Amino acid sequence: MESVPPAGQLVPSTYCQHPAFPKASCPCGERPSSDAIVSNMDSKEDSLNSPTPVLRISQLDAFELDRALEQLVWSQFVQCFQCFKPGLLTHFEPELKAFLQFLLWRFTVYSQSATVGQILLNIQYKNDLSQGPKYQPMSKHQKLWYAICTIGGKWLQERAHDLFSNHSPESTMHRIKYIITLIGGFLKVAGLLNFLTFLQKGRFATFPERLLGIRAVFSRAQGFRQVGFEYMNRELLWHGFAEFLMFLLPLINTKKMKAFVSSWFLPVGHCHNNDGTLAIHCKECALCGDWPTMPHTIGCKHVFCYYCIKSNYLSDAYFTCPKCNSEVQNLVPLMPKIHKSP
Repeated sequence: MESVPPAGQLVPSTYCQHPAFPKASCPCGERPSSDAIVSNMDSKEDSLNSPTPVLRISQLDAFELDRALEQLVWSQFVQCFQCFKPGLLTHFEPELKAFLQFLLWRFTVYSQSATVGQILLNIQYKNDLSQGPKYQPMSKHQKLWYAICTIGGKWLQERAHDLFSNHSPESTMHRIKYIITLIGGFLKVAGLLNFLTFLQKGRFATFPERLLGIRAVFSRAQGFRQVGFEYMNRELLWHGFAEFLMFLLPLINTKKMKAFVSSWFLPVGHCHNNDGTLAIHCKECALCGDWPTMPHTIGCKHVFCYYCIKSNYLSDAYFTCPKCNSEVQNLVPLMPKIHKSP
């Protein structure tokens, strides 16, 4: 039989098995031990310090931002040499691009263990080779090899043709070119397989990341984002409507619609011919039968497109109207006349 402690005597704290409850509120009536409280606090700190994996879409967005920044920096750099001789930077373009990428690497990956796109998306690289749940930044060797794989690889790919061209097939340089081409093909296949693995598991978006053992994690804890169903439905509806308009607008003949509306609301000013009659038929060209573009008259009551009557008159000096056989007297444009209310 277990002895029951007398009234007023505290139960030893080492027997409590409910350290999650606050002091003096445990269901069993016992107080949590100090060791349990310390271990509970350590577990909470470990959970807070442990890095959070990054979503696949966030990692891909970071790469797109990095590419956009490189193109923006290069375009701004090229604009500085607009006043110089054309083609001045063509021979040194790979080296200049590598130098600009090296500057970006120095002030981003080397100093903050994250690229510019990752910094914007609250992402940074973690040394995945280190044992332990806490965050460990990239080592210097990983940063240097990252620069060699990314910057040096792009430079060698762009310069390979110029470095190893104009050599005989039996020379050593030709063999080196063949080896580099073979290695490049192998790396492309490895990158494709790595990307397929990334889509499945969500880790190591590029082959250099897997090779160097660096993984993208969130710098700070991310909160949950709740998107309402009504907001999503409205956005999808507007996007679908915008795509429909982009498909429909090229199919609409705006010039014909404008001419049709203007023929009803903007009456054409009266133009007298030699006989004193008026040019009242202004809704179709007497030659092409369409709405007249830049309508002109030759002295009769019929209307012509400017290009129709001009081309026919230049080809035939004795051109006559096909409707009334009137000769060309003078090309007179018909201007729309708006009637103003008194």
